[in-house]
Order: sequence, then structure tokens, then C-alpha cells
Amino acid sequence: MDDSRFIIIGAKGQLGIALGNLYPNAVQVDRGELDITDQASVEAYDWSTVDVILNAAAYTNVDGAESPEGRVAAWRVNAAAVGYLARVASQHNITLVHVSSEYVFDGTKSPHTEDESFSPLGVYAQTKAAGEIAASILPKHYIMRTSWLIGEGKNFVRTMIGLAQKDISPSVVGDQIGRITFTKTLTDAIDHVLKTNAPYGTYNISDSGEPASWADITREIFSNLGRSDLHVTDVTTAEYFANKPETSPRPLQSTMDLQKIESSGFTPPDWREGLRNYIANETKE
Repeated sequence: MDDSRFIIIGAKGQLGIALGNLYPNAVQVDRGELDITDQASVEAYDWSTVDVILNAAAYTNVDGAESPEGRVAAWRVNAAAVGYLARVASQHNITLVHVSSEYVFDGTKSPHTEDESFSPLGVYAQTKAAGEIAASILPKHYIMRTSWLIGEGKNFVRTMIGLAQKDISPSVVGDQIGRITFTKTLTDAIDHVLKTNAPYGTYNISDSGEPASWADITREIFSNLGRSDLHVTDVTTAEYFANKPETSPRPLQSTMDLQKIESSGFTPPDWREGLRNYIANETKE
């Protein structure tokens, strides 16, 4: 593949950074270079040298999307913009790789398969489902549906490492179940479907292994840090968000079925192995 004919949209986010590391010759743009929420800007861009659009841009403030301003922003970035990209991709015979979320489901089933019907709970979730629909209209598309992404920048693992460094024993949600996804796993999966010319469509992708709660993941983090002296208290999602009326509902079951991506020849690593490597890299002197 000639990655100089790739364009990474949302290049400054944690996934965009990981994609930039994987495809160093790709054109990398953020909102300053290309505002994908502006249809005129998208249509005016020179797509003649692009074979693959890697859309890593997203409005990810789940709770912020419940506000009047956030609702508008989420729909613009996560839904309308995907439609604009799909349209130019169709016009120029470009493959669109779009990243989505298990939030498109309400979390009442487990594990989630690629063909499960949408049942989004909050505004963010609704916009991600709409984005999937927009991308899926394009014949040459890969929708990479992921969960609990961990990469560069602020994230759950780094937050828990920070609490351990401060000797804090936290209360953590124990009734949301799923698997974390490290950005390397996601980018490797994207690279795999592109290089192998896997059939177009939707692929679930997360790290593999036994599903766990956020509280369980925290215990694993503390164990890797040698801080078994710290105690993790399980709380329910309802308890954690009590007295916070503007929070978005969360799916309690986020585990995704990985059989389709595995049958294509890609084997995601176990999340515990990825966590060990991530923590070792974060804490090395």
C-alpha cells in the first residue's frame, strides 16, 4: 500500500496520532486544515491524490453531548460530517475507514455482533449510530467498531496510574462490562483489513481476553504497579452518576464478538498483555 495516498482526519487525537505513527507518509489533517463539518470545505478539498480516508475525527464527550451546544457539535462531527466524507469518497472512488463505538447498542445483549440492530441510549450514541449508517451507504467502506479506547493523551489507565501515585484507593464502576482497546490493536486491525483487501463492511475490534469491569481493570492496573495495598471499591453506574442529571446513560454490556475480525486472519492480543506493556511504557524512567 502507498500510504502517501492516505489522509488521516482527526490527526491530533489519540487514534489519529497512532495512525500517523503507522502511516508516516499519509497526509495528516485536523480541523485547522480541513473542517469536515463544513460540506463546502469537504467538497472543495483536492481528493485526486487520495485512495483511503482514515476518519479518526469524533466528538467523544459523552456527557457533553447531552448539553444544547454539545448536541449540535456531536451531530455535526459524528453524523453529518461522515455523510460529507462518504459522498466525496463515492465521487472519487475512495475507500472510507470510519471508526465507531459499541455505544450504538444499549448494552442489554452480550456479546455484540456486527449485525445487531442499533439501540443507542444517549445523544453521543445516537450520533455514532447515524455516522455508521452514513458510512455504510458507501460501497467501499470499513466501519471499525471499537470500545474503551486507550492511547495517547488523557485516558482511564493514565488516570488510575495517577491515583496510585497519590496513594488513593478509588471507587470505580463495577457493573459496566467490556474490554479495553489499545490504539495499536485498532490501528493494526485497520492495517490488516486494508492490506488483505478484506470484504468491505463492519468489523468489531477490541483487545481479546476475558471481559472485565472498570473496577476489575483498575485492580489489574494496581497489580501491575505493585500497589496491591490500594483498595478498589465497586460502585454501580447509577451510584457513580447520582446527582449528576446531565450525564449520558451508559451501556452496561460493552463486550463485542470478535469472530468476524478473527476469521479474516487478525488475532487481537489479550487486553491484560496490552495493559502490562502500556503500564511498563508509561512508568519507565
